[in-house]
Amino acid sequence: MKIEFLGTAGAFTTPQAGCFCDVCEEARAKGVPYSRTGPGVYIHDLSLLIDTSEQINFQLNRAQIAHVASAFYSHWHPDHTAGRRIWEMNIDWRHWPSQSNPTDIYVPYQVAQDFKRFLGLEENLAYMERMGAVNMHPLAEGETVTLGNYLVTPFPVAETYVYAFLFEGEGKRILIAPDELVGWQPPDFVHGVDLVILPMGILEFDPFSGERRIPLEHPVLKTEATFRQTLQMLKQMQPKQAIMTHIEEPDGLGYDDYVRLEARMQQEGWALRFAYDTMVVDA
Repeated sequence: MKIEFLGTAGAFTTPQAGCFCDVCEEARAKGVPYSRTGPGVYIHDLSLLIDTSEQINFQLNRAQIAHVASAFYSHWHPDHTAGRRIWEMNIDWRHWPSQSNPTDIYVPYQVAQDFKRFLGLEENLAYMERMGAVNMHPLAEGETVTLGNYLVTPFPVAETYVYAFLFEGEGKRILIAPDELVGWQPPDFVHGVDLVILPMGILEFDPFSGERRIPLEHPVLKTEATFRQTLQMLKQMQPKQAIMTHIEEPDGLGYDDYVRLEARMQQEGWALRFAYDTMVVDA
């Protein structure tokens, strides 16, 4: 399975508009892999996209992806859905009769419920379905999807409005958890996966010095998983390989810092990498 990280930031891209810190200035000067765009993962074998950030049009152009056959949405948050107009790429504006090529969009149960409530998501996507840009497939809780040689199982994490996706096929088990792992205890059925892709969590402590970066009373520690908590999840899961993404600019580390941290983690026995925009892995 060929997996491409179209974007590896979260709600805060790198560089962040209006920020002139060293990390952002370096990203402006050097571009990829120092710069990071919004979250997006693409599986080439299945022509499958998970989530559409505001930068998805740029990301698909950069990756030279001509068409997306299928897509999943993990949850309703804007950094994962605000690029939904990308599906208008499927509308044939040049010919009549039109020969549109719609994308099949699979929406897990609670995500579909939230699409009714937030950001006009259901209304927007219904409009695009009428235009022939997408085919919407709302899923029942526990429903699986077969794509190519893979069985895809969406399941909610601890924050039950957010879903992770287990891909099983061709002798492999791959878990993609796009976001929001606070309070999550990995269930038995994801232990020992061949690869897990998951958000790194916020840096409550500096990963090199151990110095506290976020005050203990800060409310973000109640709503976001930390890097140390995410490592505990990996200890429970014992994947063969792990890749962390959803890397936020406010954490204050640049690409070279993550290369250094990755090397140290691997020396300590962690089968762990940090994703960057345009990174491609074969799993």
